Amino acid sequence: MATYLVTGATGLIGRHFTRLLLGRDDTEHVSLLVREASRDRLADLVQQWPHPEKVSLVTGDLAAEGLGVGESERDRLRGNVSHLVHLAALYDLTADDEASVRANVDGTRHVLDLAADLRVGCLHHVSSVAVAGDYAGVFTEDMFDAGQRLLTPYHRTKFEAERLVREQHDVPWRVYRPAIVVGHSETGEMDKIDGPYYLFSAISRLASLPNLPVVGPDIGDTNIVPVDYVAKALLELVSKPGLDGRAFHLVNPEPQPVASVYNAFARAAGAPTISVELDERISRGVVGLVKLSEHVPGVTIARNAVLGRLGIPPVLLENLTFPSVFSSASTRRELAGSGVDVPSLEGYAPALWRYWREHLDPFRARKHGPRGELDGRRIVITGASSGIGRATSLKVAAEGGVPLLVARRRPELEELRDEIVAAGGQASVYPADLTDEESVNKAVEAMLADHGRVDMLVNNAGRSIRRSVKLSYDRFHDFERAMAINYFGAVRLILALLPHMAERKFGHIVNVSSIGVQGIAPRFSAYVASKAALDYFSKIVATETHGDGVTFTTIHMPLVRTPMIRPTKIYDAFPTKSPEQAAGMVVRALKERPKHIGSPEGYLIQAAYAVAPNLVNAIAYEGYRVFPDSTAAGGTGKLNIGKGDRHLSRAAGALVKLTRGFHW
Repeated sequence: MATYLVTGATGLIGRHFTRLLLGRDDTEHVSLLVREASRDRLADLVQQWPHPEKVSLVTGDLAAEGLGVGESERDRLRGNVSHLVHLAALYDLTADDEASVRANVDGTRHVLDLAADLRVGCLHHVSSVAVAGDYAGVFTEDMFDAGQRLLTPYHRTKFEAERLVREQHDVPWRVYRPAIVVGHSETGEMDKIDGPYYLFSAISRLASLPNLPVVGPDIGDTNIVPVDYVAKALLELVSKPGLDGRAFHLVNPEPQPVASVYNAFARAAGAPTISVELDERISRGVVGLVKLSEHVPGVTIARNAVLGRLGIPPVLLENLTFPSVFSSASTRRELAGSGVDVPSLEGYAPALWRYWREHLDPFRARKHGPRGELDGRRIVITGASSGIGRATSLKVAAEGGVPLLVARRRPELEELRDEIVAAGGQASVYPADLTDEESVNKAVEAMLADHGRVDMLVNNAGRSIRRSVKLSYDRFHDFERAMAINYFGAVRLILALLPHMAERKFGHIVNVSSIGVQGIAPRFSAYVASKAALDYFSKIVATETHGDGVTFTTIHMPLVRTPMIRPTKIYDAFPTKSPEQAAGMVVRALKERPKHIGSPEGYLIQAAYAVAPNLVNAIAYEGYRVFPDSTAAGGTGKLNIGKGDRHLSRAAGALVKLTRGFHW
């Protein structure tokens, strides 16, 4: 009967290995090292494995001396560990030096110290074929330092960790070098995006293309094995006597051409496959030309931008193939008769693809339901109790979306929700004061708890103030109130939702701005400034969230007949959009996700100001003179020219028609 201490039992290989280990009749007890933060998660896993009564959890940390194992645990384990299986490591080509050294080198050093203190029977160190670096040719299991270059922090630290194991003399050791490990060959289960999985997003996009013959270069070979093979092979070799002081390659015995690997996954995805492969000489020329182009200014930036959109780290391209051919004769000899063999990738690629598509695809949040772009989307709509917000909510629900209704007044929201439900749709109510951070955070927490996700946000709630600066000298609060809701309120909600959207690699934010931002609207210095602030906040943030799949649309909305413009009586004579027409613009922004939506008049005003700002100033001044402050703003409310609020003079009427939809 054997006793074990295992590190990394929560990892991909660790989970499968430990489950198999507990199923063996000759396993007496298994102690699992686990960080305090992961203890509950591991305890839940253990309950799903065979014979959980054989397991004890040992709190510790790779980063701590002696793995941070307490003295009482050391006393219990000392002399009672047949095998210490060290699986914990940082398996990440994109990790930096500091993180890689801390996990792989320092962690292994601490494992060795503990192994010596506990007088373990044998230390089993899981290394990687990455230790071969750029070695060209056959790399055998008894080779280690052959003068190879180690290209990344991952390669260097895995090499250094194995060197520490080999050079110590306190405990017997064995080393295991897996190739690129992918998910389970039957279930497809995988825990993260790694190795060939980085290419799956690109393959997924190719699935929409017709399956025409494709010509591809021969860029070399790789080596991929499923995690269930690695776990089974590891268990056989760990438990077999007489193998100390040796290394074993857990690899596919035959190198796998990258083109064949691509084709296996492309067939599973329904994407075009490579039917013709260029010969080696032409392929070398193509690869050389691509590498040479990286020295052309801008090419590397453009390449990395494209790769970033696909979720592919540039370092992967440099390590996509192995110059080494990994001999595994000793491993296959020791496994002979065990029934442990490497399955064919063509046979299990569909299982890997299905699992990735359902659980790991970083862009799976972008997929919508069968009814269209908004089907199933959870869309937060502020100012939903009336006007544009109410009309937008009804249109969103009619297209299969689920509006999450936000406004201060619950009764109006509940009335709208009931109307949507009665029509066969779905909606949820979240009363909130956007000027209050706690209120916003509670609303967002409730949304995520109820729906699990938020796909889109419409910042529609706003406060309009039409008042000349002459009447605002002692009304600084006008500017504060406008900023509080139109800018800070919207930004507060955006910031609350951005981490969630970025994590899901999808989100779209629609800001209902104003046509006034495109021109110079007299008497709207408070209102337009607050809208302009949100416009530029969004422009800048959009550059930072580009790689996260979070996008923004700004709608420069012309005048809409809503309760917000009611106090300004002269607007009774102005041509305006209806709330339903305005909602149509918002729905278009949600479905098509352009950078900007506006009206022809708005674009004309914007262009005119760019070309002839003084002329536009003069025209705007005439508008300022013709259309006075309303009575509600503290003015007389009387037109300087004309017959009253509802009967504009010819000059005023002409100006309104020329700048249709503009806020005068």
